[in-house]
Amino acid sequence: MLLVIEQLLNGLQLGITLFLMSAGLTLVFGIMQVINLAHGSFYMIGAYVGATVAAKTGSFLLAIPAALGAAALVGAVVEIVILRHLYKREHLDQVLATFGLIMFFNELTLMIWGRQPLFMDVPGPLAQSIEILPGLPYPVYRLAVIGVGLFVALALWLLFAKTRAGMKIRAGASNRDMIGALGVNINLLYTLVFSLGALLAGLAGVMAGPVLAVQSGMGESILILTFVVIVIGGIGSIRGAVAGALLVGLVDTLGRAFLPVLLRLVLESSAADSLAASLASMAIYILMAAILVWKPRGLFPAHA
Repeated sequence: MLLVIEQLLNGLQLGITLFLMSAGLTLVFGIMQVINLAHGSFYMIGAYVGATVAAKTGSFLLAIPAALGAAALVGAVVEIVILRHLYKREHLDQVLATFGLIMFFNELTLMIWGRQPLFMDVPGPLAQSIEILPGLPYPVYRLAVIGVGLFVALALWLLFAKTRAGMKIRAGASNRDMIGALGVNINLLYTLVFSLGALLAGLAGVMAGPVLAVQSGMGESILILTFVVIVIGGIGSIRGAVAGALLVGLVDTLGRAFLPVLLRLVLESSAADSLAASLASMAIYILMAAILVWKPRGLFPAHA
């Protein structure tokens, strides 16, 4: 039972990281109708800048704003220089342009930081474990990641549901021309939205730094999971991003942890481990297919 609870928490932590990624991506597509394959690059930039600042200063608290600022700034530049000219183009043009950005940012990180991965230490106060149940110690840092993700989810809900800026963003998603005619600077609004999405990806990156190796191309693997999340949750929906991320995180983590154990009951160990690894990798895609059969637009489509 303690192992199940521990894996549930691990799945929740992965889900929170995926939420930070998917929230930005679903915002950009839901509001700006842009398919941004380079979203994982902002995750990578946040991780690299955070790791560098943490190594130079010894402070994780300084690494976080540096990573967020770098990701948001790069996102603003990308929107102004490249994506702004693609809004009225077909999605294929957006896909090709942002795929080119993946290549550009991967090579740029190699030029700046080299091929050796960077590693971040877990910040001192968070490097310990806490006994959440008798006999179940759990890393404080992972609990902090969960807490930050829940705070961000609440902040995004307040932004879009309770503020004037959120009202303008939602109006811009519904009718760009009309809100422009009412005097809102739609170009600035879109730049801010895109920067917010990049900032959230950068936050996910810097918080993943102490858990994963920071290396060129690290954004591609999580980007695939992010697309699965927004398809399951419903494109353009923050509520869907939360639900989809938690589902994917739990299914992926629990599948990798317990499928080998279950299959060993009926198969030899080597065969069970091999089959379990394949099934665990397939589990989230099977989940996505099942949900799309049930709800073709996802669990919580933005304009249901």
